[in-house]
Amino acid sequence: MRMSDTLRWYVLRTLPRQDAVAEANLVRQGFRPFVPRVIVTKRHARKFETRREELFPRYGFVRLNLDADRWRSINGTYGVERLMMTREQPTPVPAGIVESLLACADQFGVVDLDRGLRVGSTVRIIAGPFAGAIGVLQRMEGRNRAELLLEMLNGSVRTHVLQESLEVV
Repeated sequence: MRMSDTLRWYVLRTLPRQDAVAEANLVRQGFRPFVPRVIVTKRHARKFETRREELFPRYGFVRLNLDADRWRSINGTYGVERLMMTREQPTPVPAGIVESLLACADQFGVVDLDRGLRVGSTVRIIAGPFAGAIGVLQRMEGRNRAELLLEMLNGSVRTHVLQESLEVV
């Protein structure tokens, strides 16, 4: 079986501020698009606004079988600038990348990059010297680290770990 005989994810570039239009028109044509979004809070005119924004502005993904789908029509879709190409074929996304984004997305395409980690939640350490220990998340430090309060040795111990080594209990 050749690589193009299976469904793969491909990158497409959308027109400025046309991600939702491109997504809707691709669905209408029978394609399966995915435009990952995140919830952001920004200050505007002395107040805070919380809204959904694209994780990768002007980029999205579409799932295709190059041998069976009429993929060339995507370049003529309203809201789409073009499929990202290598030579004469769309460039596939490495396996697992879009799937991992889909795994932490809700029905609206909003991706939870923290995987449910919230201050005050009970978590388990899954890697490192404290693997298996259960603690309470105290605070998130940047994008990579978290501070935990572990109950150990008849007392509480603060420790800092990588967020990727935590899972919500």
